[in-house]
Amino acid sequence: MGELAAQAGPSYRAEAYLRAGDQWSMAGEAQLAVNDFRTAIEDGGPTSADPRVYLTRALLDLGQEAEAEALLAQVRAERDTVTPRTCDILAEILTEQGDLRGALEWATVGVEHCIEHEDDAELQLLLRLRYRIRVDLGMDEDDYDKMLDGSRG
Repeated sequence: MGELAAQAGPSYRAEAYLRAGDQWSMAGEAQLAVNDFRTAIEDGGPTSADPRVYLTRALLDLGQEAEAEALLAQVRAERDTVTPRTCDILAEILTEQGDLRGALEWATVGVEHCIEHEDDAELQLLLRLRYRIRVDLGMDEDDYDKMLDGSRG
């Protein structure tokens, strides 16, 4: 994937590095993932999600909490411009860290972005994630939970 990313055209290169880094993460190679995520960020091209959230997860895997927190602070400051996919990944990271309230906040931000921009691609995923977090928090069903289709099981 890294070799393909290096050969990709400018409009796809950052996304290719993002995907390569994601593959390294799934393979348990956090340092190699960090390298590809940093390259995606440096490239600056379009990506499906903010590479900084992927980099955050990889840095946490390496025990580099301070740098990860700094990246999260940057993303949080840009709350109004993040993509729904970025919100989804951020909510997952916060769930992994045990911050269910923060995860719920970001899942909700993602749902609101989907609704505002009529983006159905991530809506069901975010609604399900949000619902599971709310259940874990012992919260009652709300209007967003009611938007889920009948496949909640």
